[in-house]
Amino acid sequence: MIPITNILSVCITLFITLILPVVVYVIYGLKNKGKGVWIAWLLGAAGFFVFQIIIRTPILSMLSLLPGFVEFELEHYILYCFILAFSAGLFEAAGRYAVAKILSKKLDYTQSFAAGLGHGSIESIFVVGLTYVSNIIYIIMINSGSFDIFVEQTAAVGADTTMLIGLKDSLINTNFIMFLLAAYERILVVILHIALSMLVCYFVSQKKDFVGIFICILCHCTVDFIVPIVNGMATVYLGNIISLSTAYVIIYVFLTLVAVASIITIRQIRKKWEFII
Repeated sequence: MIPITNILSVCITLFITLILPVVVYVIYGLKNKGKGVWIAWLLGAAGFFVFQIIIRTPILSMLSLLPGFVEFELEHYILYCFILAFSAGLFEAAGRYAVAKILSKKLDYTQSFAAGLGHGSIESIFVVGLTYVSNIIYIIMINSGSFDIFVEQTAAVGADTTMLIGLKDSLINTNFIMFLLAAYERILVVILHIALSMLVCYFVSQKKDFVGIFICILCHCTVDFIVPIVNGMATVYLGNIISLSTAYVIIYVFLTLVAVASIITIRQIRKKWEFII
């Protein structure tokens, strides 16, 4: 049976990562009716979906099938992390820039905030929210006993059940805090996405497109590089030089500081935009 604390944590994370983004979208849209935030949010979401989900992810999937890919990851982990981080920053910056250019004729603080909110929200939904929908389904199956029957039927047809058994073990034995941390991380990352989208939009409005793109890629790449490096220090990739719990503390303190810096950036951009107006 799945512990009740785990069930509640999964439900909370599901709400924050899947339902809350839509609720915030509706509230922000109604509050700023007539300012173009509905379309700006959708464009921001499309910018992430097209460049990350449709373009970048399939490319990485195809590369992972190449001979020697696993060996490269193990032997050149730092370079591997940099390539992933830089590609994420590059593709997502391209999406932000495309959105900013589409909105450029009427671009302001409100629309740029909505675009960033759409970008971060759709990532939250696809990266975490939909996964937790599956978790809820598996929890119901495990607690009702139908999951074990499903595993037996899968094994009977000769399929590998290792992942299913591992999933059950994870849902039962993982500390509930870990599920909540997934929600906390998404909140911090959405704040970062808003700041990065606003940076690109602001510099586009000032006819300094390259500056905005460069800063966006640099910031995004830095965050996406540091997190897996710290995590790698707690695994065989970088020699298990710190404990996993220490890695988590470092990562979440770092992401919290990034979110604080992002909030400051958002406030500063708003002041600059209001001063221009």
